[in-house]
Amino acid sequence: MSMITERPVSDPAGESPVRSAEHSPARSRDVRAVVAAYVSLTKPRIVELLLVTTVPAMMLAHGGLPSLWLVAVVLVGGSLAAGAASVLNCYIDRDIDQVMRRTKRRPLPAHTVTPRNALIFGLVLAVVSVVLMAAFTNLLAAGLTLAAIVYYDLVYTLWLKRTTTANTFWGGACGAAPVLIGWAAVTGSLSPVAWGLFAVVFFWQMPHFYPLAMKYKDDYARAGIPMLPVVASVRRVNAEIVFFAWLTVLSSLAVWALGLSPVYGVPTLVVGAIFIVEAHKLAGRARRGEAVKPMRLFHWSTTYLTIVFAAAALDALL
Repeated sequence: MSMITERPVSDPAGESPVRSAEHSPARSRDVRAVVAAYVSLTKPRIVELLLVTTVPAMMLAHGGLPSLWLVAVVLVGGSLAAGAASVLNCYIDRDIDQVMRRTKRRPLPAHTVTPRNALIFGLVLAVVSVVLMAAFTNLLAAGLTLAAIVYYDLVYTLWLKRTTTANTFWGGACGAAPVLIGWAAVTGSLSPVAWGLFAVVFFWQMPHFYPLAMKYKDDYARAGIPMLPVVASVRRVNAEIVFFAWLTVLSSLAVWALGLSPVYGVPTLVVGAIFIVEAHKLAGRARRGEAVKPMRLFHWSTTYLTIVFAAAALDALL
């Protein structure tokens, strides 16, 4: 926060001088900057994944549109939980974030927020999210919410991310957890369809994230993080991308076989075929020694997941 310089000015009656803030616009900008920094710690774009996957899962679980109150509670609680996990991730990773070009402008490396304040902020968000889920949904949904936060920050961020090339694989459970949480909030249980949707998101994260890790592999190498593209050849990475793209699509088709209609199945089959073709194209360029452009698959993978879950939501309504 900047210092505020004050100067005496006469009041309208001319009776006595009063003090006014000369730099109130600057102060407002500082407040906005601090608020923006705290919001940035929650990584809002990750919350988009929560919205894309959780609501359709809740709709399938309910067989239509659940109560708007329940949807609102799950989205708010889930967003707070995802934000908490991200804030604590930023706190744990502050040592490596400052040496990576992609992350050095985050609030902790940039010293916009202190580590202590970030830790407190993350813990408060975590507690509020779990309490909210426990109070207004059920214990299974609340327990899954707590487990996702703990797993992401203590198991993945603090341990797996720094020690194994399979970190992305094992970390995928966190990104897929909102599907289970949404389903559990509606039914109080987990069905084969819920686990099928979980598998879709779980396997999807490898062909989604590996292209991004390929682009920033020098950053990860500089930070000493053993992401697969850092320690393996491009051909090996692309082979895994193809493998997990197939598993993603097969999982989505397994969900269709569990009782969904062609309203879900046909769009899923079409975009799944495109997803696999794009993965094979990327691998083919690597085999031929051509320039690899991994971000094309990264962006398409987001479109793929959005269409699959939109189709699931439409299936639940019809």
